[in-house]
Amino acid sequence: MPFCPDRRLWLNAAAAAALSSPLLGQAASPGTAQRRPFRIYAITFRGMTDVEKGFEEYFESRKVPVQITYRDLNRDSSRMPAFLEEIRATKPDLIYAWGTSVTLGVVGPFDGIVRGQHIHDIPVVFTLVAAPAQAKIVEDVKSSKRNVTGVTHVVPTEAQMHAMASYRPYQTLGVLYTPTERNSVVVLDEIRRIGRDKGFHTVERTFRLDANRKPIADGAADLVRELKEGGAQWLYLPPDSYLGTLAEGIIVPAAMALGLPTFASTEQLMQAGALSGLVARYYNVGQFTAYKAEQILVGRMAPSAISVEALKRFSYQIRMPAARALKLPPPLPMLGYAELIGNETVSLQ
Repeated sequence: MPFCPDRRLWLNAAAAAALSSPLLGQAASPGTAQRRPFRIYAITFRGMTDVEKGFEEYFESRKVPVQITYRDLNRDSSRMPAFLEEIRATKPDLIYAWGTSVTLGVVGPFDGIVRGQHIHDIPVVFTLVAAPAQAKIVEDVKSSKRNVTGVTHVVPTEAQMHAMASYRPYQTLGVLYTPTERNSVVVLDEIRRIGRDKGFHTVERTFRLDANRKPIADGAADLVRELKEGGAQWLYLPPDSYLGTLAEGIIVPAAMALGLPTFASTEQLMQAGALSGLVARYYNVGQFTAYKAEQILVGRMAPSAISVEALKRFSYQIRMPAARALKLPPPLPMLGYAELIGNETVSLQ
């Protein structure tokens, strides 16, 4: 039988698992004693995003003086040692780490910290990390037990699986991912586990790697076709940075041409043209990350005392032009809570 749950199950599961700040407004005020801006060293993975915009504008709205130094990895991990040397030389008040690969490069896994390489004596706030516990960034989301805290942006995987099935029941789920991106690998492991419990199976393809183990776009459209031929009834787009660079130009168009609906795990992938997705707004994620940074810088809280959280509010989005092109209109009850893109908009409650 296809995997087809009651909508309330995934909606309630997502709401229960996704935590939030108290409206991003109750950290301590910086007061008059602050004589200089707090210095934040920010490492991004693929340039500036709406996350950074939300991060900066939170401090502006709170009148917390900050000086942010941005460095971009540009998907090249070989740049990380120079960044870590600069951090040790400049001794910022806080490190901002964008994504799983960057965060692991800065602090290392909790069971594999290399002294002299990873940073442990400067507070770190991460953002856009899909599965911080599974990636071994933290031992427990309630307390990292180290000088690290942060925000996860992905709605719990099981809630996403239920959301897809509420739109279109399935027995086979296609997944395309980058094998060198830790966040994608841990999410796929979780999908496999959920599939065993719920009675669906996955067909999987990975992007090709060059001699330096960097992903390449060659044959990407063929991978989508192979997933369709393997019986995939949905193409799940995991939180995968490299996938995000190809989604709009190659992956989603290839899936549309094959009549294969796509489901986005992030706002970026939804904006690339996916049919539907259960997503958190990047701008709001950035603001929530800044709230946690404020707790450390202004409130003088230890990162280990600040739980790792996701936003409480998220959006189930449906791209109506894609739904019409695929001849997959959403079920009528879904119209009462989904955000319809390219049509009348209704907020998810």
